[in-house]
Amino acid sequence: QVQLVESGGGLVQPGGSLRLSCAFSGSIFQIYNMGWYRQTPGNERELVAQITDGGSTNYDESVKGRFTVSRDNAKTTVYLQMTSLKPDDTAVYYCNARRVTFTTAPRDFWGQGTQVTVSS
Repeated sequence: QVQLVESGGGLVQPGGSLRLSCAFSGSIFQIYNMGWYRQTPGNERELVAQITDGGSTNYDESVKGRFTVSRDNAKTTVYLQMTSLKPDDTAVYYCNARRVTFTTAPRDFWGQGTQVTVSS
């Protein structure tokens, strides 16, 4: 059973920094790509950053140079370091785990979400 537990959200002023954490538990025999998504009212959930099992990263254009996604060596925790935060970054942030298999379609697992509010 895959479980994702997020922490680190809160209120921060524009230009400030915040680090989100996602504690991951799952099968060590499965391959997972991890990511961070965010969602605002009335909009679809959108990709912010992702990191593959091999360590490759990908970022949405709006956060390049400001956000950094990382993973510990044991692959039990995923981080999203956010700097130079803007009001437009305000959203509920979700941790995502995508299980990759060779026999079935990939399956997504989600955390409960954590609120990030950037406001003066």
